[in-house]
Amino acid sequence: MQTADFNFDLPGELIAQAPAPTRDASRLLVVHRKSGDLEHRTFREILDFLRAGDVLVFNNSRVIPARLRAANPITGGQFEIFLLEENRTNDWWAMMKPAKRARVGSELVLCDASGPIGIHATVLETNDEGHRRLQFSGVENILSELDRLGEVPLPPYINRPKANRAEADRERYQTVYAQAPGSVAAPTAGLHFTESLLAEIRARGVQVGFVTLHVGLGTFAPVKAETLSAHKMHEERYVVSEETARVINDAKRESRRVVAVGTTSMRVLESVAEVHNGAMVAGRGRTQIFIYPPRAFKIVDALLTNFHLPCSTLLMLVSAFAAPGETRGREMVLAAYAEAIRERYRFFSYGDAMLLV
Repeated sequence: MQTADFNFDLPGELIAQAPAPTRDASRLLVVHRKSGDLEHRTFREILDFLRAGDVLVFNNSRVIPARLRAANPITGGQFEIFLLEENRTNDWWAMMKPAKRARVGSELVLCDASGPIGIHATVLETNDEGHRRLQFSGVENILSELDRLGEVPLPPYINRPKANRAEADRERYQTVYAQAPGSVAAPTAGLHFTESLLAEIRARGVQVGFVTLHVGLGTFAPVKAETLSAHKMHEERYVVSEETARVINDAKRESRRVVAVGTTSMRVLESVAEVHNGAMVAGRGRTQIFIYPPRAFKIVDALLTNFHLPCSTLLMLVSAFAAPGETRGREMVLAAYAEAIRERYRFFSYGDAMLLV
């Protein structure tokens, strides 16, 4: 298929800049895959579409405050560091601005609002994507200092004055069940859930399971290749626990539904199932899975997701799931998106939600 097949026009005012007043106050567009029918609901009404025995699978990765400020102690030049992935303690891959001045061997000092703070970052190497590998010194573990020093890595379309950027988004751009630190972007479908809503879901006999996929920037990168098969996905790290694997395998054996909360949860479940002939197996791994039409699904029976960017791998994943094994899911999803635009749904990270059942 062609990349351009997944394009659409989105009025700028529908790009959500701020979250709903409460997490569960968003709107929910329900897509019935067999009929193509659409329903307009509030997010709390997701309860109407869950039933006892379902397994709801969440991604419990925690967003880290990945944006740091630094300076060259000799020239005074200012740098922005965006942490991407930890190799080992104090050893990270990062994006840097301005990248050309961050040469191999450069030693920078991290800064806060009052100036240098005594933590250094040395550029060890660069890769083909222009990212820098940094070695931090003067600190036992830079990861443990990010809550104090870092800024929340909001998507670029969310504009915040620096003075207003930190605290509100630091809490809101995080799921209520986040645990394992490592993502540089939130698994946004989970942002709608509250503790009380989760309690109601469990009370109705729905099982809840967790996987971990540390979301990298590559997940949201637009597909620039002319054909989908030419696009190369970035790797992302995942973890599946023994408990989650057991719960999902039991559900599939008993013909109960598995509902993926978000495309990141979907990618973990289908990555593991692809390797293990449709079974869930506990463990750690890395995935480059790129899901686009036509594709069959081995684990997931329903999907909750937000509204995604044109020509993104996430939109392609949703299109594949709308009609497994066929190509007509693209038309179904783009028709649902057109309806969402007409009804003034909000798009992207702080936007509204879509449930495909």
